[in-house]
Amino acid sequence: MTPPARRDGTPEKKQRDSDIIVSNAKPARHQHVSKKKQKATAESVARDLGADWLVDGDKPKGERLQKVLAKAGVASRRHAEILIDAGRVEVNGKVITKQGVKVNPSVDVIRVDGVRVNVNEEQEYFVLNKPRGMQSTMSDDLGRPCVGDVVSEKVAAGQRLFHVGRLDADTEGLLILTNDGELANRLMHPKYEVTKTYLATVLGEADRKLVRKLKEGIELDDGLAKADFAQVVDTNQGYSLVRLELHEGRKHIVRRMLKEAGFPVQRLVRTKLHTVQLGDMKPGGLRALNSSELTSLYKAVEM
Repeated sequence: MTPPARRDGTPEKKQRDSDIIVSNAKPARHQHVSKKKQKATAESVARDLGADWLVDGDKPKGERLQKVLAKAGVASRRHAEILIDAGRVEVNGKVITKQGVKVNPSVDVIRVDGVRVNVNEEQEYFVLNKPRGMQSTMSDDLGRPCVGDVVSEKVAAGQRLFHVGRLDADTEGLLILTNDGELANRLMHPKYEVTKTYLATVLGEADRKLVRKLKEGIELDDGLAKADFAQVVDTNQGYSLVRLELHEGRKHIVRRMLKEAGFPVQRLVRTKLHTVQLGDMKPGGLRALNSSELTSLYKAVEM
């Protein structure tokens, strides 16, 4: 069959599946749906059959899958249909090849080429470079500068955000803010051993003995504490710059380890959480996490 001609008279090239590049797709938050919370049996059957999701027996709810993918920035609506035809799209673990299936962006787990994408526009993810002297709270009864002061100026009114972990007032650096409670909880849970990297300026000229001691473990009043990685970056005029990487979340863990080792901390900056880095962000700076950073975080906590 002769391919249809374009306006200039040349045949229209058939769009190959390999030509579709999934870009600008945001990884989605974890969607846990227990059996107890499943919809009515009729709805489950309808979903398995690829039919529209029916609510109250006869009212369709949700949006067409290709429209949801287009709004999420995965591809144009037409190319999203090609992805569906090619079997590259999953909804709740089931490969969808039928056009017109409706989904609920607030509930359904959608993957393209095995990568979960964020179709819930209400989810927000930010990185803040917390300045020294700022409280790691969204508000402060004593009127002290806090994280909420920065966020309120740059985030839509009414949006509630969680800070993932804390940095004490004297500690600077990377703090993740999100309204994705599941991600926040998992990043802080010791089970997933999410690593954090710090740069500490300490009093005293450190050497390999300190590195060895940090890796072997230092006995604190609440148990042994070990660094996953330690390095003396520089020494100068009685001070040293030490890089530590650890997955522990005990209070003031870095300061206590270095003090016990004989090198009191003069300045402490968290520069990295898993693969998310401060880079050249200025103190007080706020930016949105990019897609690759979100993907990495979700993989780290098995979401």
